[in-house]
Amino acid sequence: MQRTDFSYELPEELIAQTPLAERSASRLLCVDGLIGSIQHAKFADLPGQLNAGDLLVFNNTRVLPARLFGVKETGGRVEILIERLTDDCSALAHIRASKTPRAGMTIALAAEADSPATDALLTVQGREGELFKITSAESLGPLLARIGHMPLPPYIDRADAAEDKERYQTVYAQRDGAVAAPTAGLHFDTALLDQLDAMGVERAEVTLHVGAGTFQPVRSDDIRDHEMHAEYLEVDQTVCDAIAATRARGGRVVAVGTTAVRSLETAAASGQLRPYVGDTQLFIYPGYRFQCVDAMITNFHLPESTLLMLVSAFSGKDLILGAYNEAVKERYRFFSYGDAMFLTPQPGVRPE
Repeated sequence: MQRTDFSYELPEELIAQTPLAERSASRLLCVDGLIGSIQHAKFADLPGQLNAGDLLVFNNTRVLPARLFGVKETGGRVEILIERLTDDCSALAHIRASKTPRAGMTIALAAEADSPATDALLTVQGREGELFKITSAESLGPLLARIGHMPLPPYIDRADAAEDKERYQTVYAQRDGAVAAPTAGLHFDTALLDQLDAMGVERAEVTLHVGAGTFQPVRSDDIRDHEMHAEYLEVDQTVCDAIAATRARGGRVVAVGTTAVRSLETAAASGQLRPYVGDTQLFIYPGYRFQCVDAMITNFHLPESTLLMLVSAFSGKDLILGAYNEAVKERYRFFSYGDAMFLTPQPGVRPE
């Protein structure tokens, strides 16, 4: 199966650079994998796609202001993207600099890319694969809150703005740790969640801290040779019980975002859903048999990306690529701040 099998043409002007004024004002492309249909709707119409007794599974990760600017001892400028906090005062990070940072190097942080250095310091301790181990004399949480920037995706061609601190974050975000938003959840506002509660749609939450690797391209021609990045996740007993209760009443498990899909499918990899704590490198592509998810809500994904392969595995590659071409024709907004899809599975990808 070739990487180029998952390509499509996307005009650059359809990549959403800013969020809409209202979260739920996005469009919703509904793709029925069973009968192969495509329908246009608004995200505010989502209740019409759900039934009382269905279970929405959200990813409650919270995006860290994980982008930092700094100055080396030599005066050279660097950019740092925290990938993962490893404890209160240390992290793994990507560092962009003119020369590879060496162990023992001190970096003085700056509020902006071109502003003077402050007295906040990071020390490079060494390497762990492609990442750098860094430490701080002060707790990284407050440090990031004070001087960090929201880590907007690379296809958003602007600096982060004040509104991104709230809009590049779901309204139900709770647990700090992500460096990219679980973007399907960005469309939900409090009013829509209240409406779903009132109609009897249940909720559960998992945690998957989205890493910068989510934007990593597939470089292998044969996608089966691609190695997924690792991301930390937690699926607790409460989620397992909620899903069991949903099955018992005949409801559907609807994952909000590909991160929720990968969380549940990782926890159900044995064929039975169990609590799970740890990293996942689950790569879902056509031929995968889903164990847990009955429907999903997702944004549009980059050409030849692992996430486009995931949704193709769920609803069918030809149908998904047809839906993407329809979305381009109808001028949908793409990627993190763009519009959404509601997907149901093609025959044979879910156990009876």
